[in-house]
Amino acid sequence: MRSVGLDIGSRAVKLVLLEEGRVALTRTADTVPDPLASGRRLLEGLAWDRILATGYGRGLIEAACEIPTVTEIKAHAVGARHLFPGVRTVLDIGGQDSKAIALGPEGQVLAFEMNDRCAAGTGKFLEIMANTLGFGLGEFAAEALRAERELPIHSLCTVFAESEVTSLLARGEDRRGIALGLHRAIARRAAGMLARVSREGPVAFTGGAARNGCLARLLEELLKRPLLVPDAPELAGALGAALLASRPAALPPARTA
Repeated sequence: MRSVGLDIGSRAVKLVLLEEGRVALTRTADTVPDPLASGRRLLEGLAWDRILATGYGRGLIEAACEIPTVTEIKAHAVGARHLFPGVRTVLDIGGQDSKAIALGPEGQVLAFEMNDRCAAGTGKFLEIMANTLGFGLGEFAAEALRAERELPIHSLCTVFAESEVTSLLARGEDRRGIALGLHRAIARRAAGMLARVSREGPVAFTGGAARNGCLARLLEELLKRPLLVPDAPELAGALGAALLASRPAALPPARTA
């Protein structure tokens, strides 16, 4: 059995191919400027028995290629549970939204909270703030962790936060301290979401923002719970979709690209 999970996110398209339940291939591409073209490009040359799409752009690929879809909540829940068997809480922070998910003993979704109305606390927010401070996205977290003093940030609205950061820079404040304050504000927002859906046990941290070491460290400190970060957190949604596709009773056979 060869099953494919395709996650068309706001910032990147991710693909996971499973053969007999094991990861055989992964692929990624930028979403912009054409998410449908990016998705089709990742599927080129592949053969599969079943396929399932998820993510921000799943409706595009469903309409154009007749590929069935599943919600991001379900995909990330299944992917996280596979990576960390028994986990009951999932935090996913992607490019444009963030999700806190509570799972039951069998991995079923019991409750969730989602922020998809603004970029506050998402990967896009991190990217904008890094650029405003003159850091590359890759060095943003490392520089924040080197701060000698944290400068608090009072707004997570992207426009107001950018204005606040610009004002702090104009006063000559340390960029590292500002960066740490930004990470702290995001961590507090995420911790608040998690507290409203689940307060016990380890938390699986998925999505591209989970690669941010400063954010992960601050979150674990605030939560006082173990934070479990997979090696490739951005692939969790695609992995979950592929796992769901591999369940024969769940889907009709899908055509090959």
